[in-house]
Amino acid sequence: MGAILKPRTLPRLRAAPSRSRPRSRPRSRGSPRYGRSVSALRPRLRARLRVRAGMGRGPAPCGRGSRPQAGPRRAAPEGDAGARRPRGVRAGGRRGVSSLTASLTALSPSAGVARAGGDGGGSNEVQWSFLQVKGAIDEDVAEADIISTVEFNYTGDLLATGDKGGRVVIFQREQETKSRPLSRGEYNVYSTFQSHEPEFDYLKSLEIEEKINKIRWLPQQNAAHFLLSTNDKTIKLWKISERDKRAEGYNLKDEDGRLREPFRVTELRVPTLKPMDLMVEASPRRTFANAHTYHINSISVNSDYATYLSADDLRINLWHLEVTNRSFNIVDIKPANMEELTEVITAAEFHPHQCNTFVYSSSKGTIRLCDMRSSALCDQHSKFFEEPEDPSSRSFFSEIISSISDVKFSHNGRYMMTRDYLSVKVWDLNMEKRPVETYQVHEYLRSKLCSLYENDCIFDKFECCWNSPDSTIMTGSYNNFFRTFERNTHRDVTLEASRESSKPRAILKPRKVCTTGKRKKDEITVDSLDFNKKILHTAWHPSENIIAVAATNNLYLFQEKIN
Repeated sequence: MGAILKPRTLPRLRAAPSRSRPRSRPRSRGSPRYGRSVSALRPRLRARLRVRAGMGRGPAPCGRGSRPQAGPRRAAPEGDAGARRPRGVRAGGRRGVSSLTASLTALSPSAGVARAGGDGGGSNEVQWSFLQVKGAIDEDVAEADIISTVEFNYTGDLLATGDKGGRVVIFQREQETKSRPLSRGEYNVYSTFQSHEPEFDYLKSLEIEEKINKIRWLPQQNAAHFLLSTNDKTIKLWKISERDKRAEGYNLKDEDGRLREPFRVTELRVPTLKPMDLMVEASPRRTFANAHTYHINSISVNSDYATYLSADDLRINLWHLEVTNRSFNIVDIKPANMEELTEVITAAEFHPHQCNTFVYSSSKGTIRLCDMRSSALCDQHSKFFEEPEDPSSRSFFSEIISSISDVKFSHNGRYMMTRDYLSVKVWDLNMEKRPVETYQVHEYLRSKLCSLYENDCIFDKFECCWNSPDSTIMTGSYNNFFRTFERNTHRDVTLEASRESSKPRAILKPRKVCTTGKRKKDEITVDSLDFNKKILHTAWHPSENIIAVAATNNLYLFQEKIN
């Protein structure tokens, strides 16, 4: 029995070194040839595969979605020719290697294989073209006309903007026509109304601005649309509806709407509906007030579509959409002694699928995930996300630039994205110790922090957003620049929203900021950046490659290039 089980190839393997051409070592069943997941391989074999694939000693790709990358992934510099192809793999690839790559990409968007291509654009690169610009061209812009928030509704057919004057402007997308079936419809003004008015708190001698801080849409349930808008103190629920008919022939009212004398009614009439010109009405349905002592910075609609949260500097309240006189305080970080205050709440958002889960960020650069099932007051967080600080890079501005200005969940709910002053970080909800991806937005401004502090630009609050498949993120910068980062290919591009490139269907050319001594013709130096021109608010269409960016009093719309 033992003679039968003895391998017959052992003598050949021992004699292999004496041959002129060594025989290759037999593959194990865990090699990429068989298309198995990397997480199923032995640690030593995984390290060997990383070296062979040109990954160095960096973190291994995620396996089975259970453990994310061990460190932040930086975006490749512009003009990078892409990752080197693993040794022994042809251009077409083998079936095993293809299945391995596909499994890694499916498990984690950040674990995809880098593709070749730089600023010139490859076959998979999205090229943006100009679609529209809204707003007047004025050198002297009124403070009340500056856009303060931008938001698409759930279908993308409506786009709402709020400004510092308390106005809400809603744009509706035009439908495709038979003459232009392949063209995307433009957005035209649908409704404009005054959401908030300036107020004055006589008890505290405090002026309450009319500026719209946030707008959040509710899912459409019938022909009408509903949205929430807030300033520093008051939240309002608005109903936007259409009217194309009116009732006529009342018994007790004349044509002008005045009441008739009863003795003048000589016959009984049935009111009838008469057609009229289409009119869009915006009517306030609810007003949620007197619940926040400090300025409201965030509102977020829950996935149950019956409740929403509102956050100010120190507290987060939970509201029901049908109840205006009562809210529940779910987070309170106000200390007993205000001199002991070390951080404030900067942003908060509900999970897109779990109605019991929400996160909020702080001015210290930390994110806390809370579960409302654990307790009524979520003073104890369920998860705490914080990136360890490098002591060697600490400076006077460290706490200021680490303050998080925006936090957004991905559409699938697996990741969340945070924006601080210099970078965008992507976090895996299953890993708290550090972000899985870090993208530098304008690292070249680090040497300018002193001057940015003096002109208060260092306190600007930039927002960020995802595209529909969560594969690309977008955020704004100075000089009317905005940046997009592709997570799979590590390709990033800097674009500019300007009137000069606002020709119909004009392709946006990538812009570069020169950080060295030599400057190319199409580059711009750091010293020539205009810090008064900034893009703080951005929005991405929920299902298509259409983006909206707010540049001062102008709203720019860009779309993917149509061939």
